[in-house]
Amino acid sequence: MEENKVLATVNGKQITEKDVDLLLRNLGPQRAMQFYSEEGRKRLLDELINQELIYLDALENGLDNNEDFLSELEYMKQNLLKQFAVRKLLENISINEEELISFYNDNKENFKKLASVRARHILVDTEREANEIIEEIKNGLDFEEAAKKYSKCPSKANGGDLGYFTRGKMVKEFENASFELEKGQMSEPVKTSFGYHIIEVLDKKEEEISPFEEVKEQIKNQLIAAKQNEVYFKKIEELRNIYEVKVNL
Repeated sequence: MEENKVLATVNGKQITEKDVDLLLRNLGPQRAMQFYSEEGRKRLLDELINQELIYLDALENGLDNNEDFLSELEYMKQNLLKQFAVRKLLENISINEEELISFYNDNKENFKKLASVRARHILVDTEREANEIIEEIKNGLDFEEAAKKYSKCPSKANGGDLGYFTRGKMVKEFENASFELEKGQMSEPVKTSFGYHIIEVLDKKEEEISPFEEVKEQIKNQLIAAKQNEVYFKKIEELRNIYEVKVNL
């Protein structure tokens, strides 16, 4: 069993490492970063001690019986109970494999992958520069090395590789040239508003339907959400027939 070290004791109440970890998690990623050091954890421990002292003082002064506190407590209790009731209502909803497969087969068009191209390019200012680089590549200079040496696009660090993209992701002239080229083919200079591009297509993927296993979790989440919605509103309809509801808008 994992040891839960006691870090401090306040009037007999133990404050442990797990208490500090819980507080750290509740801070959120950005705020938590400043408390990851030993000094940071010590500050969190001090805060937990301070909170416990405030709690003891509140009890000593009878604030747990204060009318405003009890009213606020009741409000929070009602909200927690509402949330708990909804969780209990929806917690056993599930989807079986047959439902997933049936939905996939009936809605395959919704899981279509657009045609895409993986290309790399070299971007320069003038057509003359582009033609000179093309000649160097034809005479044996590796495209990747040429991109690193000549391109003014940040993609030069990756040898000009832009990864996969679909239509609508690049400027029109660049897009048209990329989709017209065959795999392994290099373009002549292509002019865009950015300058002149030398494009080489590394791979092409035709439009296709995503396989079931690839979208299975997506379908599952979608169907569970739909079922939960159905169960929730069916329950609400039942309750509206039991309890009187008056709307004064």
